[in-house]
Amino acid sequence: MRILLTGGSGMVGRNILADPRAEAHEIFAPARAELDLTDAAACRRFVAELAPDLVIHCAGVVGGIQANIDGGGRFLSENLAIGLSVVGAAHAARVPRLINLASSCVFPAGAQIPLREDRLLTGSLEPTNEGYALAKLATWKLVQAFGREIRGSTWRTLIPPNLYGRFDHFDSRRSHMMAAAILKIDEALRAGRNRVQIWGDGAARREFLCAADLADFIWRYCGRLDQLPETLNVGVGEDRTVDDYYRALATAMGYRGAFIHDRARPVGVMRKVLDVSGQQRLGWSPPTPLADGLAVAVAWFREARGL
Repeated sequence: MRILLTGGSGMVGRNILADPRAEAHEIFAPARAELDLTDAAACRRFVAELAPDLVIHCAGVVGGIQANIDGGGRFLSENLAIGLSVVGAAHAARVPRLINLASSCVFPAGAQIPLREDRLLTGSLEPTNEGYALAKLATWKLVQAFGREIRGSTWRTLIPPNLYGRFDHFDSRRSHMMAAAILKIDEALRAGRNRVQIWGDGAARREFLCAADLADFIWRYCGRLDQLPETLNVGVGEDRTVDDYYRALATAMGYRGAFIHDRARPVGVMRKVLDVSGQQRLGWSPPTPLADGLAVAVAWFREARGL
């Protein structure tokens, strides 16, 4: 199968490429220097010439809560431009199969837990990541509308929760919670400090899926997308407190110090966990236990930093 993968240098993209099943396919994952995904005309030319059997759309401008607050306009405008360019190009080329990755932040801030797919667009979004969520929602609706116009096509949107694992990016200003926590604990270990700061009171609850498990789901179903609904949550279906994740990382990293809380920092919604009954009906569940996934994430961090 000839596959166009956007976001091939990101965490999800690299996990897709690292999966052994990738070797059976002809995968094109252009870097930004090869293809600017915000350039609609360039995307149309590239996809028309490539004529892929499948597009896996993982690309996007991403970042943690503070990055979203500080750069909401960029998160909205660039992700919207990317979605319009990639999905529009796939529609113009009549690509028969497409997988679009959204995010659990697309659900309304006050939606009933667990978050079911039919609760999308039923309420206001969480203000701290509204720009990113709006762009992802627009791309989701575009996938639905354009996909239905191509006879015989199967275009699907997957909604994962927070992700972690191998190939994550570690940046104190832009990282998501798990990568930021690894950075903080590592800095404390190397400096000999016995305190690590957690934003908020640590009681907010989150669901984390190992990125390799999301790649596993994509490879299992990319050749039989007709078995999936148009929109599907893909996750663990269980959440833990922020404190729980920090404690689990402390165990994985050998940190024995204390944690302190900065309650003045933003935390977003207090609870976010997906309803995964759809994936359960398919017979799939994430194969990686949290402790194993954290060990992989920590090992990757240390390898990437030469530690």
